[in-house]
Amino acid sequence: MDQSAVAEIVGAIAGLLLVAAATMAASRRLGVPFTVALVLVGIGLAEAAQLGVAALEPLARLRMPPEVAFFVFMPTLVFESAYNLDTRALRENLSPVLALAIPGLLVSTLVIGAFVALFTDLGWVAALLLGSILSATDPVAVIAIFRQLGAPKRLAALVEGESLFNDATAIVLSTILVGMLGAEAAVSTGLIARGVAQFALVFFGGLLVGWAAALAVGWVLGKVENDSFIEISLTTVLAYFSFLLAEVTLELSGVMAVVAAGVMLGGWGKTKVSPEVASYMRPFWEYLSTVANALIFLMVGLTIDLPALAANLFPLLVVVVSMTLSRALVIYGLVPALRHLPGVDPIDRRYQTVMFWGGLRGGVALAIALSFREQLPAAIADEFVALVAGAVLFSLLAQGLTIERIVRHFGLDQPPLPDRLARLEGLISAKRRTLEQVPELRDGGLFAPRVAEGVVRRCREGLARLHQALDELRGRELDVDQERRLLYLRCFAAERNLYFRMFSRGHLSERAFRNLSHSIELQTEAIRHEGHLPSFTLHPPTGERFETVFYRFIDSLPWIGRRVESLRAARTARDYEVAWARSRGSHRVLGVLDELAGVDAARPEVVEQARASYQYWHEGARGRLDQNAEQFPEFVSATQERLADRLVLHAEREAIEERAHAGIIPEGVAEAMLAEMAEELRALRATEVRRLRIEPGELLKKVPFFRDMPEADFEAVAARLRPRTAPAGDTIVRQGDRGDAMFLVARGVVRVKRTDDGITRDVATLIAGDFFGEMALLHGTRRTATCRAVTPCALYELRRQDLEAVLATHPGIRQVLEETAARRRAELDELAALERGSLEGATTAPAPTEA
Repeated sequence: MDQSAVAEIVGAIAGLLLVAAATMAASRRLGVPFTVALVLVGIGLAEAAQLGVAALEPLARLRMPPEVAFFVFMPTLVFESAYNLDTRALRENLSPVLALAIPGLLVSTLVIGAFVALFTDLGWVAALLLGSILSATDPVAVIAIFRQLGAPKRLAALVEGESLFNDATAIVLSTILVGMLGAEAAVSTGLIARGVAQFALVFFGGLLVGWAAALAVGWVLGKVENDSFIEISLTTVLAYFSFLLAEVTLELSGVMAVVAAGVMLGGWGKTKVSPEVASYMRPFWEYLSTVANALIFLMVGLTIDLPALAANLFPLLVVVVSMTLSRALVIYGLVPALRHLPGVDPIDRRYQTVMFWGGLRGGVALAIALSFREQLPAAIADEFVALVAGAVLFSLLAQGLTIERIVRHFGLDQPPLPDRLARLEGLISAKRRTLEQVPELRDGGLFAPRVAEGVVRRCREGLARLHQALDELRGRELDVDQERRLLYLRCFAAERNLYFRMFSRGHLSERAFRNLSHSIELQTEAIRHEGHLPSFTLHPPTGERFETVFYRFIDSLPWIGRRVESLRAARTARDYEVAWARSRGSHRVLGVLDELAGVDAARPEVVEQARASYQYWHEGARGRLDQNAEQFPEFVSATQERLADRLVLHAEREAIEERAHAGIIPEGVAEAMLAEMAEELRALRATEVRRLRIEPGELLKKVPFFRDMPEADFEAVAARLRPRTAPAGDTIVRQGDRGDAMFLVARGVVRVKRTDDGITRDVATLIAGDFFGEMALLHGTRRTATCRAVTPCALYELRRQDLEAVLATHPGIRQVLEETAARRRAELDELAALERGSLEGATTAPAPTEA
């Protein structure tokens, strides 16, 4: 390619970006959707070039190669959507999302394909290909409306998740159908079966590739501290590398790889991005996505052949009707059925209608059509692309320009009361700040007295009007229930802000921060849309039971026992971090509650209800902290020392930044000092608990069973013991299970329960220095009782194979074990005899601790 051709292409692209920027400014002023305006401008530029405007000829001649649409624009569009998706909300709505994205897309593909094949000249495979491309929806308009309306976030997550996954599914399905076009005459059951198998392979294989790539990049991001170039570059590399690795190297779905990579990095990996860089990451990807969309829509407008559209008016009408019917079938057929899935709430019919009419076809559909253009048979390629472009144009013009009317028709155009109150309160706060600053500016000579008086007068008049509007709104709509909701929402906002500051300063680990943020999100959504607080957000019983079962299962796998213990210890550390942060958060809210309530003079009973809730949460968090401090003092002490070191470093850093800004410290010297402090802060950042684990030697010496052993014997035993952490409520051994291990209680409280004839009784409470499980260990019998951790516990486990090795060199231990086993067996026999006599006698019987 010669220099002049390159210069022409670069100039044309720069010109398109300039046109896009001007179009965005005009669309905002005129209230026209940006994408609609881009297509119309593109058509206008092409027509003007044909009429002889020489300056526009380079733009009109510019064509987008299919490879550019697929390998440049597609990863950008998909990764931006996946990365900015609320992954927690996606996970909680995964079943309805997948139901709409996969079965919904297949239904839509079949409906469009059937109509097109029956009423046009396109064959079945080509018609299905057209259906799969036009089943990919663009949710931008609906999401913007839902955010404006304050709709439940689960709806936004449902629409965004559906669009993301049906885009990816559409691309995978379209790729398979393009490959089948050449075999259209020989379509058979075998060919369809191979197509289904290929779909599954490339779909799930792509997901696996993206997941693995995101894990690798997330690990590297965790090692980088506040470097915007490295961190943003790594996300860019992830988007394109995962796409190319899956699509080109492994011949899987590159789009599914990008979806998995984006969702993974946007959830698990987002808190691995430095807080200072996170504020740049979202705008960066939004800019790339906007550029890609702008160029795609402009190119479509420039290349749309209006005479070809007119020649294919009837086929286009068939496509538009079938596209609309298919969307109606998916929304009004599948969405109501989703309420039968577990954990899915019904969706209001008004919101269903907004989802139906707002299911625009946009940049992804156009990018798919353009990328496959050269693979289509020459006889249908132009007609095919013209039909896709015409359908997208109809969607943008007919649906994009009327969606707001649909919203107003259903009375959904009013933001919720908390948002309207927040707007008025924000304006009042701004006016008050202006009044506070006017005297300072006037005294500094910036304002003449006459000007200052005019500003003050206008501000006071504006304040009076705002206060009147606020009073009218409160009197008209703010009843006791709404006032309670509003106060809780303010409290949650203050709490969320504190957690983010704690995380950005390194006082919270990323896992604890995610859990706390999700808890606040659940509470906010429940109060906003349901009017009550959820029963559980941080410690749901089902989740804790699942974790207990999971740990018990993998604990039975000997080759990962050490890793299991590391996970248990991490869970205990996470519980402590969450309790500490929750204590700080509730204390902070209690301190500013009167101020939050005083913004609009909340009723005393409402304030006291919120105060009671936060006092309850504060006391619960303090109770958990006290339990951890009592049972794990070394861990708590190390955590507090680390926090103190970080606070000192932050104070020193702020002092150096102030002096550097004032010019007292030279800029180069300050940068070197701040870099050293950044390294120290990174080293002190909230870490995994394995770095703070209690040393076993000190704890083991507190256990009477080993206290007086010679040092050499003690070390031999300690080497065979396996550390284990049991969080509060964890079942360590269960009655009736066959045991092969004894447990030593190094720290914590363990309750021993026994069930006989359907009646469960507490038979013992074990503390540091006690042990249990020796009879099952020695004789291979089943557990005769259940042992559960009452508080977080540090235990040491001695398994049968390890015991045999210890007893071979330390016979004295065998004698102690056998004497204890005989005594416990006698106690159990006595208890059984008492239980046969009377239930009352059983409650006062000696309490054996064997399990």
